[in-house]
Amino acid sequence: MAEVRIEPAGRTVAVLAFAGMSLFETGIATEVFGLPRPELQVPWYRLTICGPDGEGAPVPVLGGAALQPAAGLRALAAADTVIVPGVENVHADPPPEVLAALRAAHARGARLVSICSGAFALAAAGLLDGRRATTHWRYAEVFRARFPHLDLDPDVLYIADGDVWTSAGSAAGIDLCLHVVRTDHGAAVANAVARRLVVQPHRDGGQAQFIEAPMPAGADDDRIAASLEWALARLREPLTLAELARQAHMSPRTYLRHFTRATGTSPIRWLLRQRVQASLPLLETTDAPIEQVAAAVGFDAAVTYRHHFTNAMRTSPSAYRQAFRARA
Repeated sequence: MAEVRIEPAGRTVAVLAFAGMSLFETGIATEVFGLPRPELQVPWYRLTICGPDGEGAPVPVLGGAALQPAAGLRALAAADTVIVPGVENVHADPPPEVLAALRAAHARGARLVSICSGAFALAAAGLLDGRRATTHWRYAEVFRARFPHLDLDPDVLYIADGDVWTSAGSAAGIDLCLHVVRTDHGAAVANAVARRLVVQPHRDGGQAQFIEAPMPAGADDDRIAASLEWALARLREPLTLAELARQAHMSPRTYLRHFTRATGTSPIRWLLRQRVQASLPLLETTDAPIEQVAAAVGFDAAVTYRHHFTNAMRTSPSAYRQAFRARA
């Protein structure tokens, strides 16, 4: 995977509108990028919805309503970030003029972000060649059949590969849009947006946990959630599987089974990811040495912290700090 680039903030965002689209995915982009957020005290995004037939031309959407875009494809091609919601038909390519606009945006340096089956549009435009990508798990086989030369990973919530980013099902679009904010403005701002949306700033695990019918929530799920809350308040302490299981009043074996079912990952991987995430504000807002940052979030050594940070963020802690400070 290519290293994620930290972009300047306050960029223009264009959302592609097309017939038969779901307003939910458009709403995700509008809520994250289009809603003014003066309380965050950072230059925010300027969002425009772009239709294939030009400014003001109605676009019929699911449910019988019609969307009236403020601009046409020329604005899409000129944006700094382009959001591509799920396509209406995964078995056919979007119109040639839409694909041309996506290619033009990419050619001039735009970041392209797809939600759900929007990855099919990026693939049809040739913009996923040589990259890892994802889409909704239910479309994985269709995607592989149509684009056998592409590297599809259907088990993750999103992939940020260079300047072309893809996400899984619709809700994973929230995760990826928050990752855009985190990349542009830092963890503290992304966390603030997540709190206003009443969602997690970062979800661990992947799509595998959703492929089969989910288990009904019950007392065991509540105990797992309580143990996670307990752990988040003690990240700097040396936490073990046995301690987490004890907080949930389960045996380690039972806890591990319920934890994996609930989160799609293991307790150790979850802890590592939470510790890396907790370190981001420290890198962004303090000059503390890397050794102190590592200790503050529960890593026993700076070398261990650097290893797991690089695996999670595709860059080193020092490079992340330098890039964030330069952008700020």
